[in-house]
Amino acid sequence: MELRHQKLTRYIVPLREGGSLPAMGEADDGFRYAVKFRGAGHGTKSLIAELIGGLVAKALKFNVPEVVLLDLNPLFGITEPDEEIQDLLRKSEGLNMGLHFLDGAVTFDPSVNKVDDLTASKIVWLDAFLTNVDRTRQNPNMMLWHNELWLIDHGASLYFHHSGKDAEIAAADPFAFIKAHALLPYACRLEEADKLMRQAITPRTLNKIVDLVPDEWLIHEEGKEVEEVRKYYKDFLTKRIRESKIFVDKAIEERNNLLKS
Repeated sequence: MELRHQKLTRYIVPLREGGSLPAMGEADDGFRYAVKFRGAGHGTKSLIAELIGGLVAKALKFNVPEVVLLDLNPLFGITEPDEEIQDLLRKSEGLNMGLHFLDGAVTFDPSVNKVDDLTASKIVWLDAFLTNVDRTRQNPNMMLWHNELWLIDHGASLYFHHSGKDAEIAAADPFAFIKAHALLPYACRLEEADKLMRQAITPRTLNKIVDLVPDEWLIHEEGKEVEEVRKYYKDFLTKRIRESKIFVDKAIEERNNLLKS
């Protein structure tokens, strides 16, 4: 399990739909990327969540854009006239993240585009596991590309790390936010999905994913060593998958409440 490391060479256009002001950029491999910047509001924590969330989804065989580490030098985006964006770029010098740009992709609308029950259940399981608060009916963060469903934008996962909550406590969160999930109405096979997903990913794989987070992104907790912060994420993920029944039961409860209303 590896991540490619490229250099940003061209700032193309800001992607205004994102609250963190991502942009489309080109790297020295000739590919275009949706670039997530470390200087945005939530800093490197959103990049950590994006990386871990995307790689967990990939390990579970979902379609996700390739995650690439991208170096940003001081001259990148120098022609951008927007002062807010210029300020963001200057704060983001160093190592950022890119997601392979899905050219021609269209937004997946669950009320129009159908998904089978098991796939819906697996995606709900994934987001409950990751505590991803941002796959709602208003903002599904799913795309159709070449007639296949792709999952994007996992930067709102692991939301507990913004509060500094203890990993053990956070891992036992039933995740009530699942009630707003775009696919919850269609997720009628959650217990089956739970069994399949726990068979598909192991604590060893989760630890390997966390080991891919760059050290410089983990230096955000004063007084804590990098490996202590890395262990924080490993402890959360490994405990959460062991106790998946907590969030699966909550998802089933919220789905039943939704169908009754």
